[in-house]
Amino acid sequence: MRVVVKFGGTSLGNGSRVTRAADSIAQAIENGHEVAVVASAMGSTTDDLLDDIDYEAQDEDRAEIVSMGERTSVRMLKGALAARGIDAEFFEPGSEGWPIITDEYGEVDVDETTKRASALGGQLGDVVPVITGFLAEDHQGNVTTLGRGGSDTTAVMLGKFMDADEVVIVTDVEGVMTGDPRVVEGARNVGEITVDELRSLSFRGAEVVAPSALSYKDAGLGVRVVHYQHDDLLTGGTSIEGEFQNLIDLQEDQLACMTVAGRAIRNSPGILGELATALGEEGINIEANSSGMDSITFYVNVEDAEDAEALLHDRVVEEDALSSVTVEDEIAVVRVTGSDLPNQPGIVKRTIDPLSEAHIHLYDVITSATSVSVFVPWDDREQTLELVQDVF
Repeated sequence: MRVVVKFGGTSLGNGSRVTRAADSIAQAIENGHEVAVVASAMGSTTDDLLDDIDYEAQDEDRAEIVSMGERTSVRMLKGALAARGIDAEFFEPGSEGWPIITDEYGEVDVDETTKRASALGGQLGDVVPVITGFLAEDHQGNVTTLGRGGSDTTAVMLGKFMDADEVVIVTDVEGVMTGDPRVVEGARNVGEITVDELRSLSFRGAEVVAPSALSYKDAGLGVRVVHYQHDDLLTGGTSIEGEFQNLIDLQEDQLACMTVAGRAIRNSPGILGELATALGEEGINIEANSSGMDSITFYVNVEDAEDAEALLHDRVVEEDALSSVTVEDEIAVVRVTGSDLPNQPGIVKRTIDPLSEAHIHLYDVITSATSVSVFVPWDDREQTLELVQDVF
């Protein structure tokens, strides 16, 4: 089995943790696996270096300075592996055979990086490469960086381009938890999670795997998150399943829009839950919902519209906070789902501007961490799909 193992800053935070990391690598090799290692800066080294730059440093100088954390880590790990009789070699920008190359725009040169990573992968039977995370090199030999969470990106990218079976992210959590264990009592490891679910959580603050890294995961590449105290790199933790799909999709079913209005909605906790529960108890699926200061809107299948309207009307009559319910049918939804959407400024504007120019009415625009959904008249669905496809 070919494995890329990434050790985060906490898992390399001191000498004893470096020793522990080396022991776990040695165990995997002893069990017959090919291992490549990606190392983050030890502890908070990168943040400390950045804090110490209190002058206007040029980009190339800043990159060189912050690279020192990773450069130290790979030397520490290489030394610890050598002490165990393991033939290891550290790689950093400037090394012969360095794999990750960026272009003139600072983006990864996929073709060149694939070629170099594949060549490095071919050496795994003879040597354990210990590679600086977060860092890259441009075609002129200058040090560049991969941005926040760049060591995760390094690991998953190399896992993909080196044709690895699994990428193991070693960190200070037991995996993906049901909630923040510092806040939620009884939080537990979920065991496995889809890449779509984790990416949405990551963009909303879950610091487990960097969202940029998940863009490189494909269906054939396993990704596992384990705690640095677990020791066995190939068991436990949380397994991340599947791959992220980039899609522009027109939903086939016609929808109806149910809007409940009420001046006191904003000051009435639980109203959204009560209305959603009423629909759910009758088996009516909510395709999407949005809310404003004085209204809540549900989109349901048009076949459920009459039943949904009756149920919501009953709640309007019972609740002083609610005033009225209205229904509009013959609505379509076009969804854009993309792994890189959150990194594209103005993505909503780019999506809806062509629709405005074509005088297509917008009922709603609903966004999530990785998608944009536009709700339009049913008769305009094909034109909307074409216009959105042209944008992307």
